[in-house]
Amino acid sequence: MPRQPNVVLILADDMGYGDFACFNGGLSETPALDELVADGLCLSQHYSASPVCAPARASLLTGRYPHRTGAIDTLEHRGLDRIALRERTIADLLGAAGYVSGLVGKWHNGALDARYHPNRRGFDEFAGFSGGWSSYWGWRLDRNGTVSPSDGRYLTDVLTDEALAFVRRHRDEPFFLHLSYNAPHYPFEAPEEDVEPFRSTGRHTEAVAAIYGMIRRMDAGIGAVLHELDSLGLAEDTLVLFTSDNGPQFSGSGQYDTTRFNCGLRGSKGLVYDGGVRLPMVVRWPGGGVEPGDRHELVHLTDWFPTLLAAAGLEVPRDLALDGVDILPLLQGQPCEVPPTRFWQWNRYTPAPQANAAMRDGTWKLVRPAIAEAMEVAPLDLALDIDLKVNPGGRTEILVAPDPPRVLSDPPPAQLFDLSTDPGEAHDLAALEPARVTRMEAALASWFEDVEADRLSITST
Repeated sequence: MPRQPNVVLILADDMGYGDFACFNGGLSETPALDELVADGLCLSQHYSASPVCAPARASLLTGRYPHRTGAIDTLEHRGLDRIALRERTIADLLGAAGYVSGLVGKWHNGALDARYHPNRRGFDEFAGFSGGWSSYWGWRLDRNGTVSPSDGRYLTDVLTDEALAFVRRHRDEPFFLHLSYNAPHYPFEAPEEDVEPFRSTGRHTEAVAAIYGMIRRMDAGIGAVLHELDSLGLAEDTLVLFTSDNGPQFSGSGQYDTTRFNCGLRGSKGLVYDGGVRLPMVVRWPGGGVEPGDRHELVHLTDWFPTLLAAAGLEVPRDLALDGVDILPLLQGQPCEVPPTRFWQWNRYTPAPQANAAMRDGTWKLVRPAIAEAMEVAPLDLALDIDLKVNPGGRTEILVAPDPPRVLSDPPPAQLFDLSTDPGEAHDLAALEPARVTRMEAALASWFEDVEADRLSITST
């Protein structure tokens, strides 16, 4: 019986479509990723499950929409980042089939309470941090529950070294490595030698120069991991995947402005326009029949759970209800039916169905724009969120409290776009297609009711 393939799933944090040098005309420097795009299969219509970190990561690991998993926001001090204990992760299932699994980097799916630690959610080995972000210089690294302070190295380099060590340790057995870099997420810190090439051009703000420097350093790490797979003779039988959790963060002003090129996509992190949720996925698996090129089918982050199981020769347990579908045939150049409809919704605290929600049906996309009050974080929650990052380990219990009081404005009218002719979502066709809007709004409302029922059934035991 042939050995099951290794899986290396690499995830960037807040990296947009336009952050790849091969897609931005050389504004950034990503030689390793550019080579991966050239040598691998690039899925151009690939979507995250959420425009923010924790919900997207929960969907990637469970194959289910974020609401069903309980991970509906990024506020770990309220426990809103947690994957519910009843959920099974891809690491759980691969581990049961003989894989050794490792998570290196950012977790953000249960920062508080040991029951939600990666070692309790299917990962045999963990080297990283559990919250939403970390200092790149003053980090604290959790290795299987033992926390070590920074030794002065840059965090991205530390994560690369941990990933390389994992591959070397487990070269003789099937392994699943989830390499979850936190670059280029805030804080925007990078070694000077990586920032200066972008600062010196005078074309970027200081923040964007730092972000491109962070990506440059991460790209070098990715190149090192791919080179190690080659050196160990593992590349042929290793399924490598690279994507990001959500789109780029655009915020700040002056030298702190992070707005940058993103291939003309509308919106950014936090919004359900394509700039917040459409991200390239690059796949390389020479021994698995994955041919280089491009595919343009609609693919969703939830699809990777059943697809990775299929690549390992495993079936989805019959009692596990997934939202994703197996797209392994698509990767191997075979006919593959994918669902024409996908859904998104995200706001702060309790989900509000008419705020920042979207649906794709083929090339058509319906957007319910964000409502300002639903996107705001209360000052106390913001302070607690920052304190967890600055003083990790100082809090072990979540804040159990009602949502902060808020009154939502009336929702703006729904917008409708035909992405086949308007990928930048610039031309609202809702007034010209009222019947289509009505049908899609009804489908979106039905989906929301379904996933919310799952969320509300979650218990803490």
